[in-house]
Amino acid sequence: MARYKDEQCRICRREGQKLFLKGSRCYTDKCSISRRNYAPGQHGQKRAKLSEYGTQLREKQKTKSYYGVGEKQFRKYFEMASNLKGVPGENLLKILESRLDNVVYRLGFGTSRAQARQFVNHGQFEVNGKKVDIPSYLVKPGDVITIKENKKDNATLKVNIEESNSRPVPAWLERDNTNFSGKVIRLAVREDIDLPIEEHLIVELYSK
Repeated sequence: MARYKDEQCRICRREGQKLFLKGSRCYTDKCSISRRNYAPGQHGQKRAKLSEYGTQLREKQKTKSYYGVGEKQFRKYFEMASNLKGVPGENLLKILESRLDNVVYRLGFGTSRAQARQFVNHGQFEVNGKKVDIPSYLVKPGDVITIKENKKDNATLKVNIEESNSRPVPAWLERDNTNFSGKVIRLAVREDIDLPIEEHLIVELYSK
């Protein structure tokens, strides 16, 4: 899958808000939004007024950036969401939150979704006792996510867990720092998702 490999801070500047793509750096004065809160490029300081379509498109692009998902997969998730009962936009966010890399991030094992995705890719986590190295794996209620036994001495993971004590775990998840594990109590609902996303704009865009 094609993935954006340029400077991550440029994405935040393009959207005009923090997307917390760089982990702890986003909470410091080094954050690019704090220093240069305008779009990148020669004409970045001259923000043009967006059309209705442009506003919808930017909302979709922002959401894709939050979760690190490509266009093809994002559309697939939207189709899945549309076929489920309930509100398509909320269903879409529920699916995105259910990705294993996002769950690892939400549990505090990664400082960013990108780092969590790398951990999963490197096979450092198990789901219900079985190794899963697919970041897009969708968890289910009752699933237990555990750091592999031979990875529990990983210095980065240990630091992340210690620092994550100041970051609340969502109500739909449960973290066990002693056993380096987390459990999916239930799937996320809209009230659990703290991201500034207007999902109805995405639905309107795909409904055209």
